[in-house]
Formats: sequence, C-alpha cells, structure tokens
Amino acid sequence: MLDSISLLTKLKSLDLLANASPWWWERALSFDVVIGAILTQNTKWENVERSLENLRTAGILVCTNSSRGESSEQSLQNLANCNSIESFIIPSGFYRQKSTRILALARDILAEFGSFERFGLEVSREWLLARKGIGFESADSILNYACGRAIMVVDSYSARLLGALGREMESYEDIQQWFMNLTTRDLAGLYGDLAYSEIGLAQIYARYHGKIVEFSKRKLPIQRLLDVDFGSFDK
Repeated sequence: MLDSISLLTKLKSLDLLANASPWWWERALSFDVVIGAILTQNTKWENVERSLENLRTAGILVCTNSSRGESSEQSLQNLANCNSIESFIIPSGFYRQKSTRILALARDILAEFGSFERFGLEVSREWLLARKGIGFESADSILNYACGRAIMVVDSYSARLLGALGREMESYEDIQQWFMNLTTRDLAGLYGDLAYSEIGLAQIYARYHGKIVEFSKRKLPIQRLLDVDFGSFDK
C-alpha cells in the first residue's frame, strides 16, 4: 500500500528540484521567509516575489554582502519601525490587512525574543498560532523554512495529491501526520547514511514539500506516481 516513503521515493526520482535552492524556498533560514509566509496567503507566489522585491528596493528588507543572519536582524528592525508597508505589498493583495499583521509580528518578535536569531531558536508553534493571521500552514512554513525545524508544511497541493492517490483526508493534522510518517531507517536507505546525516530531517521535509508543489504546478499526470513498484523499495 502507498505510504509516505514510497511517495517521497518516486518524487525524488523525478528530479523536480534540480535547479532549486538547497531548502527549495529561496532565502530559507532568513527573515524573508517570515514575511513571505504571510504575503503568500490567498495569492500566487509570483505576486509575493513582486512585493518582496518592492520591500528590498525600498531598503526595508535588507540583502547585504554580510551574513544572512545580519541581514535578517536589520530587516526585522526596519519592519518593526515602519508605520505601514501597504504601498509596497499591493501585488500580494489584502495589503492593508497583511501590512498590519506583518508589522505587528515584527514588533512581537522583538518584544518577546529580542532578535531573529533567538526567535529561530526558541519560538514555538503555539506562540505563532496565537498571532493574528497565522494559521497552521503559515506557522509551519515559518518553523521549517525560517527556523530550520523538523516539521513539514502541507497545503492544498498536498491534500489534492493525496486525494488523487486515493487517500482522502480532511484535517491539516491528519495530512501532515501522513506525510511525516517517515522512519530514520527508511530515510537513511533512500538518501544513504552519510547524506541523511548531512541533510537532516528539517531539510528533507522542506524539499519534500517543494517536490509536491513542483509536481502539482507542472500538472504532471498522476500516473507518473502510480507507474512504479512501490513494494520494491527495500525497507
């Protein structure tokens, strides 16, 4: 029967992330992800990219030759001191609401943690979910792609893919649990012991989600995932 490691094995064989960043999300492990996770709600990623570029051009989001950590700290401070970013994020839609929520989140991060670095190390899922406008998908995107936590993001692509494979699930938690049902033995067998230890579970989850999104966006036939002897995988 189809399980998560079998699906990951087939998706990996399709080489969907050949030209992608190591974590799939561009500028992963930076404060940019926190902003992107909110901007991407109810819009296409292409619109988010335009908004992020507007913020960079305005000098609010900082991309310097220094470390990504320093850039993130500067970006966090800049946003916390802004009165509004509405005019910069119009492409993402709901710009008044998103501006308010992003600025409130930046201020909450500084008030609670003092820095983006400490936020990344200490923030909990519960703390994020308590913030206005952050649901399960946004919280898990921040935890995985910004903080490097071993949690997998699931979204509408994930749910539709499971449905097409005959696995109908309604709740976010059930879908997430199905995808995260991966054992250390299975993953070491798929990636090799050394590669698995170097990549780490958080990055595997990040790329697994990326593979699902890329498979879905390319509108590849579901048969590409069915025409495989899943039972042949040596567990």
